[in-house]
Amino acid sequence: MVPDFTKYALIMLAAGIGVPVLAALNAQMGARIGSPAVAGAAMFLIACVTAIVVAASLGQTSAFARLADQPRHLFIAGLLIAFYLLSISWVAPRFGVGNAVMFVLVGQIIAISLIDHFGLFGARLRPLDMTRTGGIVLLAIGVILAQRPPT
Repeated sequence: MVPDFTKYALIMLAAGIGVPVLAALNAQMGARIGSPAVAGAAMFLIACVTAIVVAASLGQTSAFARLADQPRHLFIAGLLIAFYLLSISWVAPRFGVGNAVMFVLVGQIIAISLIDHFGLFGARLRPLDMTRTGGIVLLAIGVILAQRPPT
């Protein structure tokens, strides 16, 4: 189990590192061309092509045919990623990448707590206890303190 844990933790650490980098790059692109929406569209085009290439290289293209049979609410994820990208691309140049991502992290902490506690969307049920709640509060405080303006 530990090797899988380490592998998954490193992959998600890299994804976490990518979030503020993505925000900074796409915000810069949007500012340079005068349209966060067009910058987002370009990023989504590149992401779409990349995902198709990965699916093809793994022999998973037959899964595209099963998309039509999936519950419609699952496709809300696409709207959420579009909202994230467009909002961070518009807000980051005005608010700062660090501040924008900090509030994204606090939102993620709140969402993961609720998703795990109630087992939403098929997630493994992991109720909030005092220890976990304390850890989440400390994490949120740490994120906020890390972005606090210098005194």
